[in-house]
Amino acid sequence: QVQLVESGGGLVQAGESLRLSCAASGNIFKINTMAWYRQVPGKQRELVATLSSGGTTNYIDPVKGRFTISGDKNTVNLQMNSLKPEDTAVYYCKIQYYSTGTYDVLQTWGQGTQVTVSS
Repeated sequence: QVQLVESGGGLVQAGESLRLSCAASGNIFKINTMAWYRQVPGKQRELVATLSSGGTTNYIDPVKGRFTISGDKNTVNLQMNSLKPEDTAVYYCKIQYYSTGTYDVLQTWGQGTQVTVSS
């Protein structure tokens, strides 16, 4: 059993910053990729940023230069600067990992954390 626990969401004004964290625990042999998604009501969940085990990062265009994804062992963070009202969403972390023992490639999601940016 693997769990992801997210923290760091909240309400901020436009231009301010927030840092999201996601801690993984459980039967993880090695994390392959880490990612952050976001979702607003009535829309599909959107990939925001990814971090590979080799350190490669990717971002969607709307957040390039403002968001930074980072990871440390079993934790993935998302530093969000210069926030805009359109960044308002529920943010979810996701990891793809090799399980201990069987080395199956699995993935799991965090519970989501609300980020609200007021104008």
